[in-house]
Amino acid sequence: MSLKLIMKQIMPFLSADIRTILKRCSPVLLEQVQEIRLREQRPLMLVWSEGDIMLTAGGNKAKRKEDAYHVTKEDLHKLLQIISSHSLYAFEEELKNGYLTVAGGHRIGLVGRAVLIDGKIKLQKFISAVNIRISREVIGVGEKVIPHILGKSNRIYNTLIVSPPQCGKTTLLRDLVRLLSSGMPGRGFPGVKIGLVDERSEIAACFQGVPQNDIGLRTDVIDGCPKVQGMMLLIRSMSPQVLVTDEIGRTEDAEAVEEALNAGVSIITTAHGSRMSELHGRPGIKKLMESRVFQRIVFLGKTRGVGTVESIWDQERAKNIM
Repeated sequence: MSLKLIMKQIMPFLSADIRTILKRCSPVLLEQVQEIRLREQRPLMLVWSEGDIMLTAGGNKAKRKEDAYHVTKEDLHKLLQIISSHSLYAFEEELKNGYLTVAGGHRIGLVGRAVLIDGKIKLQKFISAVNIRISREVIGVGEKVIPHILGKSNRIYNTLIVSPPQCGKTTLLRDLVRLLSSGMPGRGFPGVKIGLVDERSEIAACFQGVPQNDIGLRTDVIDGCPKVQGMMLLIRSMSPQVLVTDEIGRTEDAEAVEEALNAGVSIITTAHGSRMSELHGRPGIKKLMESRVFQRIVFLGKTRGVGTVESIWDQERAKNIM
């Protein structure tokens, strides 16, 4: 993400002290940052592909924790006031889930003391740590994968994208949606209707209902909706040819995928993992793997940088086709 966008979309949520620190940082570092971590009474940290660093009040890398700027209660209080428009009550659902998404698709994670009712989290209070996860839209990243998920007569294979956290699966998924939705005249592909269930508002990055990211011409988004309900709603209301969602894993997710397939819809989704054995070890995905629901499984990693396509498996032939 460009430094200009960071200044415009992220800085307004931060306290004056932390804004000043980040403005003093190296622009090169800021353009690579993936997360901004604020933990009360602990060092302000930036996370990027090679790890994390602590920052001094002068915006430089701190070698010792004693030299770092320590986040204050006031820093966190100011952020919460801003993101809630001074009304935390309005964000009760977001606090219960532990995150909210802001303009640009950036996700702000929040943790503190959980308030339980009937054994379930009702909300959180005394927020003591915040993670600002910066969203990056990378146009074109899906082009190297598209040839492997388009079959004869432009058939779209059911596809599962697998990677450890922060290895680019959502970024790849977003660009595949863009390509399949808008079409690719050079490949003789006219584009298809896509139904996107954006449960965490990270793919389309809707803000007040409007996608902030390019998700193509023929994509209909249901934002902030649980996957199971969203998939069925889209099938009933928008007649998609392809359903897209992020991070399946629960048994009910697998059941929703099977129901969508029975309705004649192709599926593209993602899951956490780094190898085939991990997928077979997760109850929610195991059944889908045994049924060979996914004709293509794309594994991402970091061997040549974040988002490296490590392998693409053809489930029908049980072989790596990349």
